[in-house]
Parts: sequence; structure tokens; C-alpha cells
Amino acid sequence: MPLSDEENRLLAQMERALAAEDPKFVSTLRGRTLERTARLRAFAAGIVFLAGIALLMGGVIAQMTWLGIVGFLVMLGSATLGLAAWRGRHAPRESHVPDDVSGLGETGRRFQVVDGGRAHRPHRVRARKPRGNRGSFMQRMEQRWQHRREQGF
Repeated sequence: MPLSDEENRLLAQMERALAAEDPKFVSTLRGRTLERTARLRAFAAGIVFLAGIALLMGGVIAQMTWLGIVGFLVMLGSATLGLAAWRGRHAPRESHVPDDVSGLGETGRRFQVVDGGRAHRPHRVRARKPRGNRGSFMQRMEQRWQHRREQGF
């Protein structure tokens, strides 16, 4: 049920009062601080990744295997943390809650059908073979192989 004009006006007035009273809290709710933190983490992970490359190359040049391994582990850890921060930075800002509580759309189904990669090929209906003694696994595989060769696949 949507809010009335009066309720929308009161809600906007309360939001403005809250923003005036505690701007840090409002920026946290809007996600600006979280985005900034995620951006800084991703940037720091990039710097550490470059340091890991330097360690790896230094280990190769100095022929110190353990230094190369440490450099690789630093690169791996920083890449993992950097990607996690980058994904967190690009998280959806608002979650859309449908008006319909049941989650069913206008069509009465939860999911929509998406036309996939088989749009250019007609759907084949396979005839079911009667259950029974069809032979061993290898015999069935050989039959399938022969059938595919005969069909030109």
C-alpha cells in the first residue's frame, strides 16, 4: 500500500531533521562511508599486490625460493581481499521489496522465463524408450555413439 501525500511529506520532514541532527549516521545509512572504505581497501590491496610482485621477482632474481613463495602468497591474499572489497563497493544500494508479499508477479509465477541460447534451434522431444533390459552401460554408450554418427553429429 503506497503512502499518502501527507505521510510522504511527514517522512521527508523526519529525514531532513535526522540529517540535520546526525549527519554521520545518515551518511552511514546511505552507504557513502562504506563505499569510501571499500574503495580505500581495494586501493591498498592493489599497492600490496604490487609489493607481492616485487617480492616474487626479487626471489627469482636472488634465487631465493622462499622469498618468491612469500611474494606469491602476498599477491594471492591481496588479490582476494581486493576483489572482496571491489564486490562490496559495487553491491546494490537498495533492495527492492515487491508490493506483493507472496513474491508472485502479475503472471502468478515466481520466475520469468528467459529466452536462452537455443532460440535458433527448435526444441526436440525425445521419445522415451520402454524400461527393461537395455543392456550394460557400455552397450548403451555404444548404441548412443552409433546413433550420433548416423545422425551426423
